[in-house]
Amino acid sequence: MNWDWEKLQKQQQGRPGGKPPSFDDFQVQFDKFKNFKLPGWKLIVPIIIILWVASGFYIVEPDEVGVVKRFGQYNRITTAGPNYHIPFPVESALTPKVTQIRRVEFGFRSTGRPLSRDFQQGVSREVKEESLMLTGDENIVSVQFIVQYLIKDAKNYLFNVNDPEQTLAHAGEAAMREVIGNGRIDDALTTGKQEIQVQTRELMQSILDSYETGLSVVAVQMQNVHPPDEVIDAFKDVASAREDKSRYINEAEAYQRDILPKARGEAARITNAAQAYKEAKVRKAEGDAARFLSVLAEYNKAKDITRKRLYLETMEAILANPEVEKVILSDDALKKAVPYLPLEKLPAAKPQQAPQAKQ
Repeated sequence: MNWDWEKLQKQQQGRPGGKPPSFDDFQVQFDKFKNFKLPGWKLIVPIIIILWVASGFYIVEPDEVGVVKRFGQYNRITTAGPNYHIPFPVESALTPKVTQIRRVEFGFRSTGRPLSRDFQQGVSREVKEESLMLTGDENIVSVQFIVQYLIKDAKNYLFNVNDPEQTLAHAGEAAMREVIGNGRIDDALTTGKQEIQVQTRELMQSILDSYETGLSVVAVQMQNVHPPDEVIDAFKDVASAREDKSRYINEAEAYQRDILPKARGEAARITNAAQAYKEAKVRKAEGDAARFLSVLAEYNKAKDITRKRLYLETMEAILANPEVEKVILSDDALKKAVPYLPLEKLPAAKPQQAPQAKQ
């Protein structure tokens, strides 16, 4: 039963001078409200009980797990689909998503819509108190990375740790600092990133399992690793020097691969030629020796005939050689001819150097 304020307002407007309603008017309205009666309790109580019992029904989605608490303590796990628990305050249910991949950022915070890895620098701001780390060779490096995780045990996730996400954040930073501290800066900047990610994930998982957080680390991804801005120019110079060193080494190795096979081939050719020359000379000497022995045997049998045969064979070989210049004179012509020695056809002798006087 509500107060009839509109009627009172109209009465006020109808009064001369617009006077406010009198006490008698309020008394009449109060009497009407006092005579109002509520419905019977026999109808309200069953409705309340039905609503209380119906509040115990809940649905677990396929990517969720139901965790029922009884008086605030863990009681049981329920699977996907419609389920029921004793209504509040006896029991209550939580439904965490156990298949959802979540992520935590370290060393930076995204300021816009996450883009691909190549554009991450443009949509994030650096958090230096998290990113700056000390390597094993006493260098400072800025490491920005992402940890992806999911819930593997809903009971431990909800009841063992007060703040699982914060615990994971501390474990991730501690694990990365330990792995970076045990390595060199070159590993973090160049080819050692994959190994660092694997070691960090394994160490994080070990820490989270020891705390029984119920979390599983899916992956650790290093986003941006670079030296601090104050010394980045010096690092670039060092990197350039290393590239020059590698280039010179590659050029030297290429020259080595080019010249060594040629030298080995030339050495093999000379060795084979020498071996062939040796074999030829040895066989020729053996043949000459055998021929001389055979001639000697014939000479011992008939010396005059053998001597004459050797003379004829020698003259035949000389006369049959086209490279030998031959002049044939009779005995009479030979007696009248002046002996001539063709000195111009002889090879010129090299001048000998005079021996230096000993001091």
